[in-house]
Amino acid sequence: MDLFMWPLPALPTLGFLLFGYLLGSIPFGLILTRAAGLGDVRKIGSGNIGATNVLRTGNKKLAAATLLLDALKGTLAAAVGAYLLGPDAGIAAGFGAFLGHLFPVWLGFKGGKGIATYIGVLLGLAPVVVLVFAACWLLVAKVTRYSSLSALVATVVVSIVLLVAGYGRIGLLFVALSLITWIKHRANIERLIAGTESRIGQKG
Repeated sequence: MDLFMWPLPALPTLGFLLFGYLLGSIPFGLILTRAAGLGDVRKIGSGNIGATNVLRTGNKKLAAATLLLDALKGTLAAAVGAYLLGPDAGIAAGFGAFLGHLFPVWLGFKGGKGIATYIGVLLGLAPVVVLVFAACWLLVAKVTRYSSLSALVATVVVSIVLLVAGYGRIGLLFVALSLITWIKHRANIERLIAGTESRIGQKG
């Protein structure tokens, strides 16, 4: 099937992957917390550089800024690729940005869990579907008060919606991103099963 045949030549594909990776690997959580004099965010909580862990510093503004910037680097990568060479270049750049956030070379390939960048790439390639993610997240969060479960369920729903709605290779991209996201959240999944995962608003 044409859906599974990659149309871009190897050189531009690698170029956009690298562009996206370098953009995605910018560790905004670490940069912002250090600039604010809060030290190394990797030494607290879960040890990752994402907004959820930045929130554990007690600074909500820094966490919000981290969330926004981690999302925007995915959006920028995907949008630039799509603008220059079409949706497939956007897919390559967006995938690179997602991998860069999860596995930044500057930090020994230990980055965040990818939800913000996932949303950012989605915004760059299928902006309307971001509303599906948001609605699903809010619904599951309202019922369960588990942020991690809300995000994981939303990734599954988004993948299904993209495939059913005929987004083609963009849908396949998000199937891959969702699988990687679930793998990166395996500790959260284990805590959800054990009933020890923290709920939204829970202290300690």
